[in-house]
This record gives sequence, structure tokens and C-alpha cells, in this order.
Amino acid sequence: MEPLCIDFFHDVVCCWSFNISSRLRLLAGEMPLDIHHRTFVLQASRAEMTTRWGSPAAARKTILGHWSVCREASDRPELIDIDAMERADFDYPHGYIAALACKAAERLAGQDAHWAMFDQLQRAHLTHAQNIADPEVIREVVHALGFDAAGFNAAFDDPATAAAVEADRHYARRHQVQAVPTVIIRETGMRLVNGPIDDLRAQIRAAQRLVA
Repeated sequence: MEPLCIDFFHDVVCCWSFNISSRLRLLAGEMPLDIHHRTFVLQASRAEMTTRWGSPAAARKTILGHWSVCREASDRPELIDIDAMERADFDYPHGYIAALACKAAERLAGQDAHWAMFDQLQRAHLTHAQNIADPEVIREVVHALGFDAAGFNAAFDDPATAAAVEADRHYARRHQVQAVPTVIIRETGMRLVNGPIDDLRAQIRAAQRLVA
């Protein structure tokens, strides 16, 4: 069976993206799936965070309310540390710097590297309450994943990487993506409904039957 091609739109700061990423990893080990990671940054700067939420305090309060609901639906709730992020001494981060890191990893080593960077940054954000808009945190994750620092920095700073983030944004617009996570099966146009892994498996199996 030919693998289904799946576009996975996500933002590192999105807790719901964390839930579905681990489920897609498991499903990709069970069936032929060609998963393409697409950055979709909800807010790309401190100014955009202020425009969207009104103030840093309001952003943190509202977003951590989302975390609470997300944790209840998570397969790994122990990895979502709401209390730690509530105590953090930095403004709740935007996702643009992390998106650049994911695209830099992809340019260096493909989709698997993008996914590894995404998951590691989400752990830094959700589990360890680190500021993923801080380049120093990015450098720590780059080191943990074994990238050559100089090579990664060059890719990160290359204008082509920022252009790749913007290209994902345009791709999302063409496909009328307005929220993350969004997971689209290209062969059918089906958008997976985020839910327990058994539900996701059933949706993908249905798509496979349609294209068989």
C-alpha cells in the first residue's frame, strides 16, 4: 500500500499539537504515512501577542486555561506542567523563533529532523516551562539533538529559512487552515478530527479504503 501523504500544521506553543504529535508518531509506526510538517505560527512576535491577548498576564491566564483542558485529554498529562509555566518569570512566548528552529532542522536533515525539533521544543515549553522564544533555549535543544552548532546557526539565520516559514503560512491559507493542529490527508482532503488514538486510527483507515 502506498503511504498516505499527510500535512500536519502545528505551532510549538500549542498544547493540542503536543497531544496529536505523539499519536501520529505511534500511527506512523503502524501504517504507511508520509507526514509533512507545516509551521503555522499563531502569533509571531511580542507585539502580536499583545494585540491578540491584551496583556502578558491575560495571555498566560487564558492560554493556561487551554492547557488545563488539553491535559485532561492527553495521553501523557504528566508532561504538561501548568504550575511551572504559571510561575515562569518571562512573558508567555510566541512561536516564531521555534518555527524557525523547526524549519532550520528540516533544511538540514529533512522531515524527521523537523519532527524531532518540534517535539523537543514542545517538551522544553510544556514540561520544563522554558522560554522557547529565547535563542539560548533553542541552542540547548539544538545541542541535545546533536546538530552541529555552526551549521544549525547558519541555517537558522539564513533568510531562506524565514521564507520557508512564510511559505508554510501561504500553503495554509491556500488550504483554508485557520487553527492548529490541523491534519489533512492530501489524497482525500479529509481533515482528521483530533481525538483519542483509536479515533485517529479509524479515520486514517477510512481514508486508506477510499484510495485503495
